[in-house]
Amino acid sequence: MKFVDEARVFVAAGKGGDGAIAFLREKYRPFGGPAGGDGGRGGDVIFEVDEGLATLLDFKFNPRLVARDGEAGRGKHQYGRAGADLVVRVPPGTMVSDEASGELIADLVMPGERATVARGGAGGKGNMHFATATRRAPRIATPGSPAEQRWIRIELRLVADAGLVGLPNAGKSTLLAAVSAAHPKIAPYPFTTLTPNLGRVQLADGGGFSLADIPGLIEGAHRGQGLGIRFLRHLARTRVLVYVLDVDANPEGDFLTVRGELAAFDPMLAARPAIVALNKSDLVGDHRAQEAARALGAVVAQHGMGSIFVVSAERRVGLEPLVAAIARLLGLGAIEAQCHS
Repeated sequence: MKFVDEARVFVAAGKGGDGAIAFLREKYRPFGGPAGGDGGRGGDVIFEVDEGLATLLDFKFNPRLVARDGEAGRGKHQYGRAGADLVVRVPPGTMVSDEASGELIADLVMPGERATVARGGAGGKGNMHFATATRRAPRIATPGSPAEQRWIRIELRLVADAGLVGLPNAGKSTLLAAVSAAHPKIAPYPFTTLTPNLGRVQLADGGGFSLADIPGLIEGAHRGQGLGIRFLRHLARTRVLVYVLDVDANPEGDFLTVRGELAAFDPMLAARPAIVALNKSDLVGDHRAQEAARALGAVVAQHGMGSIFVVSAERRVGLEPLVAAIARLLGLGAIEAQCHS
């Protein structure tokens, strides 16, 4: 399934039905009087969270969402039928904004959560409401109210407890696959991951947390280099960051590059609780990996971080302590992880 995280959509609720002008004419009721009913209200356009969805792809093929109009009123005091609401399913983490004003209309996160993005018009009044002692046969009715319609912008931000960040080819996708049931694309070349991936890390007590793998950053990403910072917004909801660094490259410089790009995008992201996973220890051996961890520790400590875990995502080495540390930062306690083989 193609991952789409932005869309521009036109939404139009239903117009209210017009009130009716009618008079009651029955054999034994010669003075039945005005009997025009009210029009039905127009349908709303409603977004509802469906946890089974993970992309906004459907909106690319259906950029116009229009609800039903209300029916007009009828004679014999009959009200028009209300227009059916249009309920549109969206993935968790969907943000909806008015294109003209930029106002945030809804931020939909929880499964089943709903928000009305365009309200239907009210039905008009029939002439039965306008009879008085001096006006017994009014030929007056009101039209239905117009509906809300506007262009909106929809943006998807993944709902994840923790996020993996790092340079291209640092092993983020391999790490995600090793600790969760996710199956991201893995290959020995940079920019293998072109879209965010989401996995569920299962803990031994039956609990767990969600983990997102964000496409790799390079120096100058905030200026549009590489894949730019387009996908960094998916880290906005994460509570913990995991810096994934290649021990066989330049861990200290890579850490400063990634942290600098995060700070350029959003200083709050750089200040978020974080730990470091020094990956690919199988390529250099334990002794060199531990030396690299000590050297990196001095750099990391200057940024208020002290936890560095030497791991090999490829060989599934050192992953349990890493996952347990993430769980602790998330407030889940020191819990044994169930890593995938």
